[in-house]
Amino acid sequence: MNRAVFLDRDGTIAKDVHYCRRPEDFVLFADAARVISILNNQGYKVIIITNQSGIARGYLSEETLSDIHKKMKEALSRDGARLDGIYYCPHHPDANCDCRKPKPSMILQAARDFQIDLEHSFVVGDRQKDIEFGKAVGCRTILIGALPLAKSEGAVPDAIVSELAELPATIFKLQNSPGVIEARSER
Repeated sequence: MNRAVFLDRDGTIAKDVHYCRRPEDFVLFADAARVISILNNQGYKVIIITNQSGIARGYLSEETLSDIHKKMKEALSRDGARLDGIYYCPHHPDANCDCRKPKPSMILQAARDFQIDLEHSFVVGDRQKDIEFGKAVGCRTILIGALPLAKSEGAVPDAIVSELAELPATIFKLQNSPGVIEARSER
């Protein structure tokens, strides 16, 4: 069985552009390729899982989304990083589909496709729904760039980091210790 790091796209490894509609609007964070390359070298499958309701809303086509993802993969590749897969939900939130995060359909499909051990894998995102998504399937979870959430607000992440650059070290710590970790950058 493989281990994986499931990454949200917008706000996690790339700038959160309101309904990113064109490849030229897509911007990776400066540390994204370096972080993904480290994860690749540590033997993790790195998989993007993203809600893209802009398709259902008519803001972009699946072909345009494919062009955006092609740009993302090329930019990562230039810096020695690779994605093993990209899964997206094109549906409107009101569609009540099984694939829109925090529902687990996309991650379960990825686990089947790549023979992933979810218990030894991680979900990383910038929103509560990413944490709920990971917890629903037994993954460890890491919240990026947010303050700790009260238990009454939903699933609690296993770790909180202030920036993407802290992700590899935090994953290493979580592999070797139970409990919640809060990492804060001194920059």
